[in-house]
Amino acid sequence: MEIRELGRPGDLGWVVAAHGEQYAREFGWDASFEALVARIVADFGAGAAGSRAWIAELEGRRVGCVFCVPGRDSTAVLRLLLVDPAARGHGLGTRLVATCVDFARTEGYERLRLWTNDVLAAARRIYLDAGFRLVAERPHHSFGADLVGQDYELDLTNRASRAVRLGDRPPGSG
Repeated sequence: MEIRELGRPGDLGWVVAAHGEQYAREFGWDASFEALVARIVADFGAGAAGSRAWIAELEGRRVGCVFCVPGRDSTAVLRLLLVDPAARGHGLGTRLVATCVDFARTEGYERLRLWTNDVLAAARRIYLDAGFRLVAERPHHSFGADLVGQDYELDLTNRASRAVRLGDRPPGSG
């Protein structure tokens, strides 16, 4: 598996289509989710400073992605983490999140935030293992479903949070 920067022809369109198809298949979400992803991808494509995105490939086929975009007040935002079901179980989601965290830290961001939904249990485990903490949650009806939105945050200035790098462990964790 290879993780590379997004930027090849077809990458942006793949992100939109893969999200729309996968979330419809796995969770029954409607096309409004795909439209949201398209807006996020279009904003990224406009080229905001301090942004970066990555594509994961397996045998030359796109199987995952993650985006890091600027937020407010020295905060970056992790967006659009996706791992194709056929590529799950190999730590790819963890590697994508670690890549995003390392980039945000290198860019000098103090915090990394993300918004997700409670039904995305596997992604939530990855975020918690990376040191993110739940800071808010609220029910909402979006994408044709009743959901609980969750906000997570990672303090990038905290020494222990540096353990998110692949293979690192927090001090005293054995």
